[in-house]
Amino acid sequence: MSGKNILEVFGGNVQKYRKERKVSQEKLAELAGVHRTYIGMIERAEKNITLRNIEKIAKALNVDIKDLLV
Repeated sequence: MSGKNILEVFGGNVQKYRKERKVSQEKLAELAGVHRTYIGMIERAEKNITLRNIEKIAKALNVDIKDLLV
């Protein structure tokens, strides 16, 4: 891993995959079953996300969990 902490890596990857799929933060939140502001907080590395929510977001983005962590 680079100089980024795990929250920054995860948040950056969520944002990357979300934008690649042309999905808004609001739509991703809806698909993942989380609050819309939560996605923004994750992408800005402001929230320490739970394993359950990591799984929900990975499924909503249709990516493997590992792809969000590296």
